[in-house]
Amino acid sequence: MKKLSTTCGRTAVLALLLITLGVAFTEEVHAQEVAPTTVSVLDNIKAAGAVGVILILLSIVGVTLIIMNAIQMRRDVLVPPELVGHVEGLFETGDFESALDACEQQPSYFSSVLAAGLPKIDRPYDEIQDAMEEAGEVESADLHRKISFISLIAAISPMLGLLGTVIGMVTAFNVIAMSKTSPKPKDLAQGISQALMTTMMGLIVAIPMTVAYFIFKTKIEAAAVEVSSVATELMEQFDDHQAQ
Repeated sequence: MKKLSTTCGRTAVLALLLITLGVAFTEEVHAQEVAPTTVSVLDNIKAAGAVGVILILLSIVGVTLIIMNAIQMRRDVLVPPELVGHVEGLFETGDFESALDACEQQPSYFSSVLAAGLPKIDRPYDEIQDAMEEAGEVESADLHRKISFISLIAAISPMLGLLGTVIGMVTAFNVIAMSKTSPKPKDLAQGISQALMTTMMGLIVAIPMTVAYFIFKTKIEAAAVEVSSVATELMEQFDDHQAQ
C-alpha cells in the first residue's frame, strides 16, 4: 500500500512536469508565430523599388557635388590672400602690367574681376569699373550655375518621393480590388512600405541638399562683396595715380 502511494505520487509529479513543459512549449511556439520578424534596412530600401534606386543615385551625385563645391568655394580659392597681397604691392609701385600677369597666372574669382579692368588702364575710370562689375557678374553667375544642380536635386527629390508614395498606394489599392476576400495586412504591406519609404528617402535627400545650397549661395554672395570691395579699393589707387 505504501509502495502504491509512492508510485502514484511519482506519477502525479511526472504528469504535472509534462503538463508544465507542454504549456511552456506551446506558449513559446505561439510567441514565435505572433512575434514580428525583424525588417532590415536593406529590405526597406528594396521596398522602395525603382524610385528608391533613383533617389539613392541622386544622393550620391548630390554628395559628390557638395564635396566638389566645398573644395572650389573656399575663401582661399575665391580670394587668394597671397595674390591679393602681391597685387596690392604691385599697385603701390605702379607696376600694373605685372599685376595683370599675376592675375592671369593664378585664375580665381578675384583675379578674373581685377584682370577685366587692368587692360583698360588708358580709358576713363568709369569704364574700368564697369568692366570689373561685368566680370564679377559673369563669375558669380558661373558659381551659381555650379550649385544650381544641388538645388535641382533638392527640388526633385521630394517630388520623386511623392511619386513613389502614389505608386505604393496604387499597389495597395490594387491588392484590395483584386482580392475576393478581405485582404490581410501582410498583403497590403508591400505597397504601404513603398509609399512610406520613398517619402522618407525623398526627404532625407532633399533636406541636406537644401541646406548645402543655401550655404554655398551665402559663400558666393560674401565672396562677391569682398572681391568688389578689394578691387574697387585697388582701382581707386590707380585712379589717384592716373590723376597725378
